[in-house]
Amino acid sequence: MFAQFALHERLLKAVAELNFDEPTPVQVAAIPPALEGRDLRVIAQTGSGKTAAFLLPLLNGLMGDPQPRVRIRALILLPTRELAQQTLKEVERFSQFTFIKSSLVTGGEDFKVQAAVLRKVPDILIATPGRLIEHLDGGKLDLSEVEVLVLDEADRMLDMGFSDDVQRIIGCCDKRRQTLLFSATSGGAALREMVAQVLRDPLHLRLNAVGELSEGVRQQIITADDTAHKERLVAWLLANETYRKAIVFTNTRAQAERLSGLLIAREFKVFVLHGEKDQKDRKLAIERLRQGAVKILVATDVAARGLDVEGLDLVINFDMPRSGDDYVHRVGRTGRAGAEGLAVSLICHTDWNLMSSVERYLKQQFERRVIKELKGSYSGPKKVKASGKAAGTKKKKLDKKTDKAKPAAKRKPTARRPKGDAPAPLVSQDGLAPLKRRTREE
Repeated sequence: MFAQFALHERLLKAVAELNFDEPTPVQVAAIPPALEGRDLRVIAQTGSGKTAAFLLPLLNGLMGDPQPRVRIRALILLPTRELAQQTLKEVERFSQFTFIKSSLVTGGEDFKVQAAVLRKVPDILIATPGRLIEHLDGGKLDLSEVEVLVLDEADRMLDMGFSDDVQRIIGCCDKRRQTLLFSATSGGAALREMVAQVLRDPLHLRLNAVGELSEGVRQQIITADDTAHKERLVAWLLANETYRKAIVFTNTRAQAERLSGLLIAREFKVFVLHGEKDQKDRKLAIERLRQGAVKILVATDVAARGLDVEGLDLVINFDMPRSGDDYVHRVGRTGRAGAEGLAVSLICHTDWNLMSSVERYLKQQFERRVIKELKGSYSGPKKVKASGKAAGTKKKKLDKKTDKAKPAAKRKPTARRPKGDAPAPLVSQDGLAPLKRRTREE
């Protein structure tokens, strides 16, 4: 029960109102040290309750007598607009019985409207790096009094090229008393360097191994001959699998647009989501999916992080993701909170090496599947047979007439000359023309 934590009664009331009965393992591990003010570096699988694990301690630290809001007291930095919007909703749900106010600053929204919101000085600011830097450059944003800094999905922010922006924002929060860094993966060298520079005597919590996706998710691959074959496979899966909601991931915006058009032509109800979409269209796509107005979303990796949609039980990788971390985040959209799900990756010859590297990264092998109606000719790389030399045997020549191995040619015996005799003259192979003996000078 959440009552085991030393949380303010108003937060416990909100938790009860939201029907949060038992805390998840990451919440049990992270909330107590976060309440004590420790810096945390937490790795936990997607859908495990990380957001509540940092929000409840953060809100608890801001509780007390209502004070005039004259400074931003907490900053939550996230990689994408969708994840930021989702986090704002969670903050509002948990703080519904408090006087704590929160605001959102992301790209795609009116800059002047956001500037007006910031002038009201919210207690908690939720933001993406790019737009936050724009407000800092405008000289109207002061982060010097931030008490708690949360970096959620920091590895993704670095992957997206926000390293300098994030470092600058961290530098503006120089008076912070606590930093919390949460992610679903361990990230690379850049993230480890950031952890070493930013966190002060941190407690490292790792709640899952890198390959631990939800146990309820089946992971399959289907081989395909080419892009057109993949498109037919996607249509077959969406028409024949049993699912409530599905996401089809592509690696490029152009492919997402093409695939969504093909599916719409086949009378599927589809929305498309990628980075070039207008913010209103992105919001609409996610809301329609959540509400069930559409069952299928075709998206790039912009939807792979933090997107939490109830009933999403099918993920199709039209293109294999470029890294193991990206695969974990895509597949993590299904099978959340103990639910079951299916993840299918379509693999042609250009995807095989990527798929193999992801299997090695996750230390597991995906289930191979064949759709009889659409079985192609490609089934993976051909095994190279060992040559005779490599196998330790020589390949024998076959007789064209008998198709049997030819016997090895017998060597003619050569006469040995007695000692003291003159050397025999050299002759050509036909034994007729004499050959000149080579001297050392030649």
